[in-house]
Amino acid sequence: QVQFVESGGGLVQAGGSLRLSCATSGIAFSGEHMDWYRQAPGKRREFVARISSTGDTTYVRSVKGRFTTSRDNAKNTLYLQMNNLKSEDTAVYFCNTGPPNSNWGQGTQVTVSS
Repeated sequence: QVQFVESGGGLVQAGGSLRLSCATSGIAFSGEHMDWYRQAPGKRREFVARISSTGDTTYVRSVKGRFTTSRDNAKNTLYLQMNNLKSEDTAVYFCNTGPPNSNWGQGTQVTVSS
């Protein structure tokens, strides 16, 4: 069964940092492109970042230069390092394959206070 378990969120002041993790199971992790998404209150889920199976990364313009995604294929785990956080980064963050699997995790809440 495909599972994504996100963790590492929390409450942080603007300008602070957080590192999110996504533990996966039930997928051939090393061969998958992996994506981060986020959903802010009252808004649609949006794409944030991708790391390809070969390690190439892509970011939405609003986080470029502040967020870095990485992966540990030995641990089947995806990471998102978030620096210089802004209030507009407040959202629930999810990971999934790219294109996304129908199973989504619970996400992890990130709240940035200004």
